[in-house]
Amino acid sequence: MHLPFDRPGFCGFSYALTKASRPTSFSFALFLAGTAALALSACGEKRPDPAPAPEAGYIVVQAKAVPLMIELPGRTAAFETSEVRPQVSGVIQARLFTEGAIVHQGETLYQIDPSLYRASVSQAQANLQAAQAAREAAVVKADRYKPLAQMQAVAQQDYTDALAAARQANASVAQNSAALETARINLRFTRVPAPITGRISRSLFTTGALVTSGQAEPLTTIQRLDPIYVDIQQSSADLLQLRQALASHKGTVPSSAAVRLKLENGTDYAYPGKVEFAEEMVDPATGAVTLRARFPNPQGLLLPGMYVRAEFSQATTQNGMLVPQAGVSRDVQGHATVTLVGPGNKAVSRAITTDRTIGSNWLVTAGLKPGDKVVVEGLGKVKPGQPLRPVPAGSQPLPPQDGKNAGSDAG
Repeated sequence: MHLPFDRPGFCGFSYALTKASRPTSFSFALFLAGTAALALSACGEKRPDPAPAPEAGYIVVQAKAVPLMIELPGRTAAFETSEVRPQVSGVIQARLFTEGAIVHQGETLYQIDPSLYRASVSQAQANLQAAQAAREAAVVKADRYKPLAQMQAVAQQDYTDALAAARQANASVAQNSAALETARINLRFTRVPAPITGRISRSLFTTGALVTSGQAEPLTTIQRLDPIYVDIQQSSADLLQLRQALASHKGTVPSSAAVRLKLENGTDYAYPGKVEFAEEMVDPATGAVTLRARFPNPQGLLLPGMYVRAEFSQATTQNGMLVPQAGVSRDVQGHATVTLVGPGNKAVSRAITTDRTIGSNWLVTAGLKPGDKVVVEGLGKVKPGQPLRPVPAGSQPLPPQDGKNAGSDAG
């Protein structure tokens, strides 16, 4: 006869009892029964337990307004710039400022030799006095001729000539008054003032140099550096793409945006600025649009012409969804995918469309809906269709579970 364990491969061994080797004693049968019980016991100890479902941390996707940050190159420009030029000709007698210092509007910078202009004022004053004296004589003569002409004691033409001479004398007084005012203005211009308040550069002319009115080269330059402008360059193609994307996703463009600067040495500028306007034209030479931002510069750290990087929110997309970069993977074709907590706590893979990175997150424009649970922790232990134990991302790890408990949780 054959016993129940008389099958090849039963727990790693086989017993075949042939007719020739059948037991003939009761004691030998008991021995075989004990041996079979030990074998069955050993087989039961080697059966592996079912693997527990892996733990996976997830986030719940929410739709919200997301600012679209952009980083663009730019250069600083002075808030105000004035090239100081003389308005009269003459020799510079003195330079009255310290190069590189702050000067104030109206402060005298240069003194030009005023001798000729003082003489012009004196001459104009004398001419005015002569005109005033002539006017007095002409007016008196005209007043005297008036009653005589009425009595026909003098010819009417003589009175007419006297009246015209009086009027010409009045005009001569007005002309000489204007000439005197011009001479005084020219005399005042011998003191060259600061047109604006700001930091003055080096002087391009020294004491004793001859300067002329309307000369091409300035005496010096003054720049107002607090506040200061930053001219930001953006490709017209990028701007067009942004506007089309906003139109399709119902985004908005803010009237002004806060800007942060990164300096040439890689450090961040301490003060935020604000975008004031964008030019409504494209530079044909560079294919770029200029945006101008204004920044406070109380310490004078920013100087005109410095290269900077400007980061700001150029627009806001409505109903945007952010997913941590750790939760997004790429397939062999480079398509973005995420793993979701599906029905029955089973892993589900889904393809998504990503637009850009915002900080440590991806901006997802398609493939997800609000309320989806995206796995962002423990992705290396999860496969599509596999049961998992979902917990909110960042939670403390759950205690390990045996196969029986894991099966009940997965269900």
